[in-house]
Amino acid sequence: MKRLILMRHAKTEPWTEGVEDHGRALTQVGHHAAQVTAENLVRLDWQPDVALVSSARRTRETWAHLKACFTQCQLVIEDDLYLAGERHILELIGQHAEADTVMVLGHNPGLHDMGIGLMREAGFLEHRAAMRLSTKFPTGAAALFEAAEPGPFIAAHYRLTGFIRPKDLI
Repeated sequence: MKRLILMRHAKTEPWTEGVEDHGRALTQVGHHAAQVTAENLVRLDWQPDVALVSSARRTRETWAHLKACFTQCQLVIEDDLYLAGERHILELIGQHAEADTVMVLGHNPGLHDMGIGLMREAGFLEHRAAMRLSTKFPTGAAALFEAAEPGPFIAAHYRLTGFIRPKDLI
């Protein structure tokens, strides 16, 4: 594996009594942000070969906007990504290390913790991206980590090279 994209689902409806968290849907703003982010991922050439997507409704709805741009990408719906912690996300990525670029489309706090952990181990190439990711991993944001050479997934080899947020794109 050479590249890893971490992406958080787009903006969702607020949790209210009677609505199960797993079933929360994207808002209109979330749908628009997911589409804009998808277009920018293409523009930046952040194209995944495999997408590990949480089974939650909000991540699947976010993926619906991405799949039109990444028609050759293999989709893997992962029940275990729903609110997964950093350690479990790392294990899931390791199972798909034969791909050139893996995308994880999931949730906080796991994605944010993982992004910070990867920066702590391998560092970053872009200071502005590192500052933004360190502060917050907002809905619809995506971070790109790259290794110097393809190979097995070893977290300490993946440096942050980019970070995009919907509010910067809309």
